[in-house]
Amino acid sequence: MKIIGLMSGTSLDGVDLALCDITESGYQVLAAQTIPYPALWRERLANLENASAYDYALANVELGHYLGKLVHNFLSDTDVRVDAVASHGHTIFHRPELGLTTQIGDGDAIAAECGLQVISNFRTLDVALGGQGAPLVPIGDELLFGQYDACLNLGGIANISYRNGKRIAFDICPCNMALNRLATLLGLDYDPQGENAARGAVHTCLKKRLDDLPYYSQPSPKSLGKEWFVGEFWPLINEELGMRNEELVCDLLSTVSAHIAWQIAQVLNSQHIKTLLVTGGGAFNRNLIERIEQYAPDTRVEVPDALTVNYKEAIVFALLGYLRLKGRTNTLASVTGAQTDSCGGNLSGLVIN
Repeated sequence: MKIIGLMSGTSLDGVDLALCDITESGYQVLAAQTIPYPALWRERLANLENASAYDYALANVELGHYLGKLVHNFLSDTDVRVDAVASHGHTIFHRPELGLTTQIGDGDAIAAECGLQVISNFRTLDVALGGQGAPLVPIGDELLFGQYDACLNLGGIANISYRNGKRIAFDICPCNMALNRLATLLGLDYDPQGENAARGAVHTCLKKRLDDLPYYSQPSPKSLGKEWFVGEFWPLINEELGMRNEELVCDLLSTVSAHIAWQIAQVLNSQHIKTLLVTGGGAFNRNLIERIEQYAPDTRVEVPDALTVNYKEAIVFALLGYLRLKGRTNTLASVTGAQTDSCGGNLSGLVIN
């Protein structure tokens, strides 16, 4: 089955599209592309949680049309017959303890633009069943990347998946969401290979305050959203910013990198992880990878080919769409804490030409 996995992550770097041939035995990526968000969409999405209900509803529809046009343009370069689009959407609110999670990008609007069946809103059924609605990628880790002890995604948020009798997964800590925000203070979209973090010094008192945040002592299943980052994490960084000179920003990048690596290593060491697959944009952050290796010396860290690094989440969402169309489990209760496994995702109908 030919399915396009469509992924918009919390780091707001762009939209990933991966056209995958999903079979019972695995997958093949036929084409893949990342489309950076225009500045207007980046700003709009970054501030949407504070907008009116009208503006939120309008953004949901307009983002759907925008994503649908991206799919239409993406398909103009191929003659492959595509069966469906599996869209993650862009998360605006994530408060599973309130029974709330929202990913905008209306599925009907996507379908109207590209003329394909669309699967979207993968998280809401799991949240309705009492789960976290996240992470969703572990079903792909189980079925597609099960040769590794654990899979680590370094995106806007760092999350991990591993098997301990059953598949376990959870969000560990912020990652590129924090590092990219600091990098903007240097006039950069991100810190290339962690070069500026490598120039900085770790502020041990700040690192301890970050490490002591209550979230880290909570048991899994658990997940993070922008609300937690803005309300709990970033204020500790903001207190240290002061005059915001280059040296200070580099120190903060170093401190946050050390914090991220330490939190990840705590999991790797406690679970005796020997082989680790690392994907997501943070996999290219050499400084961060080296810190993880330093804190978890018994773990062999593997960064795969660039295609897998960049598109693993989009590939897995194509798999989630495949499983939804087949009526099979695509969300694991052992990961999310829901009452039961489920087959999530809303279907938006085909446009009949």
